[in-house]
Amino acid sequence: MILAALLLVAACSGSGEDDESTGGRPAASGSGSASGEAAGAFPVTVEHRFGETTVEEAPTRVATVGLTDHDAVLALGVTPVGTTAWYGDHPFGVWPWAQDELGDAEPILLGDSEDIDPEAILEADPDVILALYSGLTEEQYDDLSRYAPVIAPPAEYDDYGISWQEQTQTIGDVLGKPDEAAGLVEDTEALISEAAADHPELDGATTVVASAAEGVYVYSPQAAVSRVLTDLGLVVPEDLVELIGEDFGAEVSLEQVDLVDLDVVLWLDASDDLPPFTVDAYTSLPVATEGREVRLATTGALAGGSFISVLSLPVILDQLVPMLTAAVDGDPTTEVPPEA
Repeated sequence: MILAALLLVAACSGSGEDDESTGGRPAASGSGSASGEAAGAFPVTVEHRFGETTVEEAPTRVATVGLTDHDAVLALGVTPVGTTAWYGDHPFGVWPWAQDELGDAEPILLGDSEDIDPEAILEADPDVILALYSGLTEEQYDDLSRYAPVIAPPAEYDDYGISWQEQTQTIGDVLGKPDEAAGLVEDTEALISEAAADHPELDGATTVVASAAEGVYVYSPQAAVSRVLTDLGLVVPEDLVELIGEDFGAEVSLEQVDLVDLDVVLWLDASDDLPPFTVDAYTSLPVATEGREVRLATTGALAGGSFISVLSLPVILDQLVPMLTAAVDGDPTTEVPPEA
């Protein structure tokens, strides 16, 4: 069932918001910022890639279409009425690090990363829909906005490009909890800074986040997991930055695979039976022969490293930092610890 069908279903339900109250018509630029008269005051207006959306009062029924948005909602003490599954077989799309915050609640599963079920949106009956960590299109935004105010991604980020900091703060603003959100961001940034200070060997080490395909797919430095690495002091080389450009990532052919011969490569969904792990062009490179790889599985404890949020980061840092430091220590005999 496609998201566009929501327009018809919402119209039949008679519970939609009018265009003026939900804001955000086509293609104005926005900063992703939220404004109100005072901290926690309403109304709150959020600027985004499709204009702006005003939330008139503190929402009590929050639906999350953004793939990681529900973590920030839960971290702020609010239970979403609807969540979106990304990957991994976890109830309601909520990963283990957020299960304590979820408790016994059973939010409605709105769909997966490809399709949102409009019937599920109607059943959840939200008074705000969060779509910050998403690739929301203008058509989807317009459809959803006929049901409830929608908080779309900021204009200055690519799809799935919002930082976890801005995601958390924006959600805090929308929920009327800006100070609590700022505290969560500050505490989590302190964990990252502490990890970086404790491991100066990571500072300046060259890296890229990649996944195996027919060749190699390398991720933008703006991808959430890439930002974790650069926040720890690692650096994506300029030639890869130029190759990726403004895109979320880029394909590197096997003929160019030496571009990933770096101090450490973080592999997502690293299946041994896929190129480049099956071809000499890669397996003969020092990055492979000297054990300078960190390989994560999509089903592993680190969620493939892609699920970056204010709740996941403490868990990810605890496991990922020892893996990175083992990979860059210059000793080929050092084994990179596996995921727990």
